[in-house]
Amino acid sequence: MSDLKTRVHDLFPGLLGDLEDLVRIQSVSADPRRHGEVEKSARKTAELLRGAGVDAEIVRAHDGAPPAVIGERKGTGSNGSSAAPVVLLYAHHDVQPENDPADWDSPPFEPVRRGARLYGRGAADDKAGVALHVGALRALGDDLPVTVRLFIEGEEETASATLPDLLRQYHDRLAADVIVIADSSNWDVGVPALTTSLRGLARADVEVRTLTHAVHSGMWGGLVPDAIMALTKLLATLWDDDGSPAVAGLASGRAADITYPEERLRAESGAAPGTRWVGTGPVVERMWTRPAITVTGLDAPKVDGASNTLVPAARARVTVRLAPGDTAANATARLTEHLTRHVPWGAELTVTPVDGGEPTRLPSSGPAYDAARAALAEAWDGTEPVDMGTGGSIPFIAEFSEAFPGASILVTGVEDPDTRAHGPNEGLHLPEFERAVLAEALLLHRLGNRS
Repeated sequence: MSDLKTRVHDLFPGLLGDLEDLVRIQSVSADPRRHGEVEKSARKTAELLRGAGVDAEIVRAHDGAPPAVIGERKGTGSNGSSAAPVVLLYAHHDVQPENDPADWDSPPFEPVRRGARLYGRGAADDKAGVALHVGALRALGDDLPVTVRLFIEGEEETASATLPDLLRQYHDRLAADVIVIADSSNWDVGVPALTTSLRGLARADVEVRTLTHAVHSGMWGGLVPDAIMALTKLLATLWDDDGSPAVAGLASGRAADITYPEERLRAESGAAPGTRWVGTGPVVERMWTRPAITVTGLDAPKVDGASNTLVPAARARVTVRLAPGDTAANATARLTEHLTRHVPWGAELTVTPVDGGEPTRLPSSGPAYDAARAALAEAWDGTEPVDMGTGGSIPFIAEFSEAFPGASILVTGVEDPDTRAHGPNEGLHLPEFERAVLAEALLLHRLGNRS
């Protein structure tokens, strides 16, 4: 423990510099104009892995597909045995769009250290995951007791479309006894966590049409319903008066008995002072193991330049977060049934499914989990890790479970409640990141010695 802690501390400045170099690469996988940056990010990732002793290469599911990086570094095994356990380490090198740079306190792709944090798009989600794996391998040096395989994805932020093909094509090179997915969060600064449940999602575009063409609001208003009027009335039926989802047939479940302090909820959610919470029941269940419905986009005339006309058609994107135990197909069907039943005034309704991802509940016992809990507690100076859920979705975890049904899957991460992943001023808490690197090195050490 003390030797590894010293090694991690000594290598940390160099590792942080490598992470900053990654952050400078604008690997926004959703932006076709920056696909070259995604390629550059893959090359930099492969370079860092090779520097940590990994035989790494860039692969893709087909010509034109986003680049992933896979590789392997063989371990000597416990007590010098060649029969080392195999551990697959996952992260992704693509990032979310930065949106409006004016919302950032510093340029989104120019990493800046302020206080205990490193700010920049991807500084946490998930280029820190890439650096985490590199740092753990550097810290172990020649004392790697397990065989490590790496899979660094290049399209996680665009729904991992070719991931199933990659898992099939490179199945034998990715197969492992334990899979460590570094793309989640810790419970709080100073409190580590393992993520054991994740919500899924189902998205659909909902359009209503009440007119064949726009007409004068003064001449026809009060008789003919306009599309925005119909759409807003329809969308309002998705929630009960307390804000709970009103769509019948969606699954719900129980969550761990964890208290989420009110002051943390206010600070971390960004809720305005007078905002009241929606729904009923334990806070963590509403966030982790019950469904949630959100309107994430609207197509309608802007206020600036709006004319006095009745709008013929309007559209919204509706996202349903699914509790473990549900399926994207069920949620899409139940949402469509609800909308069809409640569409007002005979408006023409079109529901177009966009995409979906399955929820996951992971087993949280066994030797791999014992090793992970011990490693996290050591790295956090005796603080026991929390088994937590997350309301966000990582649909590819279900893909890994299906591809490697015998593997233990550990979902870890470097984020904390104030990371602001996907938003402006995304930041990585540097002391927590150093602890995470130490914890992964300790985990690999323990897995090797429990073989």
